[in-house]
Amino acid sequence: MTETAERNLPKLVGFLILMVPSLLFRFGGEAFRFKSKAHKAGRIFRRELKQQGLDTTTAKRFTEYYLEGSDPFKLLRALR
Repeated sequence: MTETAERNLPKLVGFLILMVPSLLFRFGGEAFRFKSKAHKAGRIFRRELKQQGLDTTTAKRFTEYYLEGSDPFKLLRALR
């Protein structure tokens, strides 16, 4: 490593330590908003399926498939 990179490394580590809690709160808030919007869309989806004549169990199953992709934590696990 160069001398300037060695001097900047503690500053970078300090900056990251200060930013991690903020990033966690932001991610948590966004994940909560994303999940609530997905559930609202799922309710609308199920209602529309029922209005089109699907029985309740099939509409529920399709809604579960629809909501399966809206879990941000599952998405993060898939990106590992």
